[in-house]
Amino acid sequence: MGHKTNLDRGPTAPRVPPLYTPEERIRRDRSPWTIVQGVLAPLQFLVFLVSLVLVVRYLMTGQGHDAATISIVVKTVVLYTIMITGAIWEKDVFGVYLFAPAFYWEDVFSMLVLALHTAYLVALTTGWLDDRQQMWLALAAYATYVINAGQFILKLRAARLSAQSEAYA
Repeated sequence: MGHKTNLDRGPTAPRVPPLYTPEERIRRDRSPWTIVQGVLAPLQFLVFLVSLVLVVRYLMTGQGHDAATISIVVKTVVLYTIMITGAIWEKDVFGVYLFAPAFYWEDVFSMLVLALHTAYLVALTTGWLDDRQQMWLALAAYATYVINAGQFILKLRAARLSAQSEAYA
């Protein structure tokens, strides 16, 4: 009665390939860009949070335009920095600067994040949009950033859990 067969366990989840091959994991661990990414990611999130507060404050009160604008520019510079160093990291680990299969969809969505942040800079420097429209564009860029950050967090968490389950198997 206590004996269970494979049929009793129900459907099994499809096996997800590991994020890194053993060779890629070694390259990841040896790359100095891994540490750079580990420092820049939380820094970018902190800059994002400060900027988000400043942008929302401006939209709600009309005050603090210059502080909000500077914060968006700083956020965009940090984004460009993490994207460039991330591409170098991807080259170190996977042999390509962008769109490695392991991070393909994260990189695709990153292009939208970059496009919206760049559109903000264009609007700022050309006067293409008024101040409030620029702030709304920044918020759209920030929304895509949050989604993209979530993609990376979920991917890296799944990889960590997969590595742990393999270690206990």
